[in-house]
Amino acid sequence: MQFQQLGNTGVFVSRLCLGAMTFGGKGTMFDAIGALGQKETDELVGQSLDGGINFIDTANIYAAGESEMLVGKALGARRKDVVIATKVFGRMGPGPNEVGLSRLHIMQSAEASLKRLGTDYIDLYQIHGFDPLTPLEETLGALSDLVRQGKVLYIGCSNLAAWQIMKSLGISEARGLEKFVTLQAYYSIAGRELERELVPLIEDQKLGLLPWSPLAGGFLSGKFTRAGSADQDARRTKFNFPPVDLEKGYDIVEAMQKVANRHGASVPQIALAWLLHQPAVTSVIIGAKKASQLKDNLGAIEVKLPADDLAELNKVSALRPEYPGWMLNLPSTRKPGEKRDWSQVAKQS
Repeated sequence: MQFQQLGNTGVFVSRLCLGAMTFGGKGTMFDAIGALGQKETDELVGQSLDGGINFIDTANIYAAGESEMLVGKALGARRKDVVIATKVFGRMGPGPNEVGLSRLHIMQSAEASLKRLGTDYIDLYQIHGFDPLTPLEETLGALSDLVRQGKVLYIGCSNLAAWQIMKSLGISEARGLEKFVTLQAYYSIAGRELERELVPLIEDQKLGLLPWSPLAGGFLSGKFTRAGSADQDARRTKFNFPPVDLEKGYDIVEAMQKVANRHGASVPQIALAWLLHQPAVTSVIIGAKKASQLKDNLGAIEVKLPADDLAELNKVSALRPEYPGWMLNLPSTRKPGEKRDWSQVAKQS
């Protein structure tokens, strides 16, 4: 296993992170995702830790808290060896204040998550989205108080726009509050939209990037081709998320299959390896329902993609240029560290 610094903190996490969305939730919407019980959770957590993973991500909303409970019990005495990340924002009950990022909901949710996880501190506490009703000052103040109380070590965000993150960092700087050290966001070779605004922000502000759904909800599992799905029980046949441009997606899968054949690897391993080769990525969140899936995912850490393979994959999955991106990439634009004859560039422009 390889390890990388978590944002600009002194903490190191495994390049692969075990996602716990498949744990718990039988009889609910989480049936389509996994709905695994304690026995299966114990096995997957044990396999992950034995494979070198020291990073587990869950959320209070996953299976209405059951995922956190299963993770806590599965870790037991090994809790000290693991960086635990969980989240707050989603609705946890019918009451008007059982949702959002108010001080009230954050404080109540943090206490509940600590109890379910069976721990007295959360390593990384992330807001699960943007709350337009609660001032960022209130949210960041509550999160900072949790850090000062020793109940949370670091704070992060998930599913925020670039301007929302930058505004948050500015408020934290101005008011002496804790800063977000990570962003958890959707990122896959079939969904590269965050490269437009979020990746430049991440690199500039030295945040850690934690991609979720790196296989695009199973679309990049190798089971989906133009000929149809090879597994009618696959999660994506029941839960079409995240959205994928199918025609482009099939082109990407076909290109990955060629690369996989050259490396003696699987299509999912190539999808994960591509992410691991992206400079902004800290740790890729992988989820599994079976030991065989987890074993295959763990193998991605050993796949090294040479420049020509990366170029092939980048080309087939490239984003369509959008403003202001195409304006910023005109020949007359300066690039960091670039040495050019600007008199000639001016003539070309």
